[in-house]
Amino acid sequence: MNPVEAIDAIDALLPQTQCTKCGFAGCRPYAEAIAAGEAAINRCPPGGAAGIRRLARLLGRVELPLDPACGREQPRRLAWIDPALCIGCTKCIVACPVDAIIGAPRRMHTVIEALCTGCDLCVPPCPVDCIAMREVEPATPWRDDDARAARARHDARRERLARRHAERDQRLAQRAARKLATFDAQAADDGDDAARRKRAVIEAALERARARAAAHRPSAGAVRAESVRSEAADAAHEGRRGPEGHR
Repeated sequence: MNPVEAIDAIDALLPQTQCTKCGFAGCRPYAEAIAAGEAAINRCPPGGAAGIRRLARLLGRVELPLDPACGREQPRRLAWIDPALCIGCTKCIVACPVDAIIGAPRRMHTVIEALCTGCDLCVPPCPVDCIAMREVEPATPWRDDDARAARARHDARRERLARRHAERDQRLAQRAARKLATFDAQAADDGDDAARRKRAVIEAALERARARAAAHRPSAGAVRAESVRSEAADAAHEGRRGPEGHR
């Protein structure tokens, strides 16, 4: 297998919960680290012993026990939001990597159980401790089809956010360009130092806006490599509204 094929094959065996318990920003970055020899195959608690066994067979590596530093294997769990305590802060919506929570500012939020991966990333940000992780009853396994669907939602969300921020940065660049044109018209006959300094400031702002727009332009590699922390920060706007296009 070439490097990309190896990463794809490893990623296909991971549960796609995007929980970051492995110490990486999601399942794809963890797969990339395994393929590069930078991470062991025993760092995924959701995958558990069965997942480690599958990775060992694929890669011809020694099967290892789950690294306790990453957590412990446990029954599948889903997030649950207490409707009596939820204040509608939207922080859990921002944190969810697979668009499994819907709601609006100052309105009760709800977990879509069929979409929840049990990553528990929504729990720490909650300011009123109204989110609990509950075991699935009756116990149902997390299947390969579930993992593929979760990966698709995760990738779609990140691409949507990247596109939204690219559009925002493009608007900022256009605004800076208009300001620069207006300034040039007003200062055409003014050659003093203050005018030159002001023009330099506007040009610098325009260049930064263009650079941000280029950096946020969606691409498969960039979308997958973006960290969960930066995604959560960039998704602040997303938290002000329910996720789009779940179904």
